[in-house]
This record gives sequence, C-alpha cells and structure tokens, in this order.
Amino acid sequence: MSSTPFALRLDWARSLFDHGDFSAAANALRELVDESATAEHLHGTADLRLLLARAYFGSAQLGRAETELRTLVDEAPDDGYLHLLLGRTLQRRGRHDDARRHLALAEVLGDHERPVAYGAPVTA
Repeated sequence: MSSTPFALRLDWARSLFDHGDFSAAANALRELVDESATAEHLHGTADLRLLLARAYFGSAQLGRAETELRTLVDEAPDDGYLHLLLGRTLQRRGRHDDARRHLALAEVLGDHERPVAYGAPVTA
C-alpha cells in the first residue's frame, strides 16, 4: 500500500486516462481497485472498476476488459452502458456472435443503436 493518499492516486490515474495513457492508467487503477476491495472505509467500487475496464479496453487488454465488464454486468444487468462496452469488447476480440446479445441489450436499455451489420431489430 502506498503512503500517497488514495484520492491523489485516483486523480493521477484519471489524469493518465484523460490524456490517453490507458496502459499506465490501467496499472494505477488496478492497484486502487485491489486496495479498495480490502479497505473497510471505502464504499462501492463499481465506478472505479468501470474506469479500469475502459482503460483495459483503450490499451487493447481485451481479455482483462472482458473479465471486469462481465463482473460489472452481473452486478448491474440493467446498465445498458456496461452491455455496450462488453459488446464492443467482444467485437474487438472477433467474437461477433457473443457481442450481439450485449449490443441488443444495450439498445433495449437505451444506450446504443444496433449496427446495420447486425440487421434490423425484430419487431412484434
């Protein structure tokens, strides 16, 4: 554990992310997520883990992004943005069939329009 305050390290990690250094941001965020999982004084880590997943996605660490996103989707299955990110991650991994379900859910939940390549949504 670092002697630098958590909030300062989080600001640093966000700054790395905002400046497009996704790999360095992922490393910094991974440490913060690990630390927050064991700290009693910290509350939920969903936002922190979402930023970590986005950093993994941005740095093409797609397996790690998928792992984080699947956990987040399990915890919040009604979050369309999480389904969108998971669907995009699966697309980048070349797993288009797996991506379809998550992209369709993102569309239904209001955070995504279905790409033409996946065909029109089925209407009743």
